[in-house]
Amino acid sequence: MPTRILIVCFLSTCMLLRAEPRAWRSADGGKSIQGIFVKRDETSVTIRRSNQREVSIPLEKIHRDDRAWLDARHPLPVVEPAPAAQVVFDTLEFGDSRARVMEKLKASKLVKATLPETLFARTGLNGIFQTRQKIGGLETSLYFDWCGDGGLKELTLQTTPLSGEEAETRLTPCWKELIDLLTILHGKPINANGKLDLTGIANGSMSATHLWKLEHRGTAMLGAARDGDAWQIAVRFTTEDVKPVIIPATHGP
Repeated sequence: MPTRILIVCFLSTCMLLRAEPRAWRSADGGKSIQGIFVKRDETSVTIRRSNQREVSIPLEKIHRDDRAWLDARHPLPVVEPAPAAQVVFDTLEFGDSRARVMEKLKASKLVKATLPETLFARTGLNGIFQTRQKIGGLETSLYFDWCGDGGLKELTLQTTPLSGEEAETRLTPCWKELIDLLTILHGKPINANGKLDLTGIANGSMSATHLWKLEHRGTAMLGAARDGDAWQIAVRFTTEDVKPVIIPATHGP
């Protein structure tokens, strides 16, 4: 047995030998029992009688003064609360590894794979998972970006690309439904544009109409993206602290 363990055991034994028996009274104070304190937990205290027999007594059955003595002499260790989960989408969290993301996606009730699992290694994760339910009548797929250490850095939810007049009529209902969903999840947006305008979006870029600060860290942005002559609605969840765009007020002549 290591020397350190021997010393701890020796000190513990000495403390018990030096401990004096005390009277442990019943909750109403009408009865008492002699014994040396041995240990306690959240619900009971264990004492050793003169015959060396250990007895466990529920805390609610001992006098309040004895419970106060326990709290003063033998307080329970302070347990730090577990850090709150930093959920981004469904059960996904920033910092999740690729393997962890895959595990969560396969167990998810919100998304489904569009390819057999045997092809995952060949295709990667981008675009192969879709939400089980359409949003505003459109299919939505998941795309990922990773930190240098392999942790999840960004997650983008994108609709099926549409072109021409179809984009104008079909993207708006999806955009409006996502505004409602994201507001329910993350509260009032810190930046909001009441109109979805596809005409001003540069090719290969995304124009955000709404911005939410996530509870723990990061930002959620909702808007539209353009790829050539096709447009799509996109929700980008990122670890970046994106600042809202301040539109200066216009004044008449």
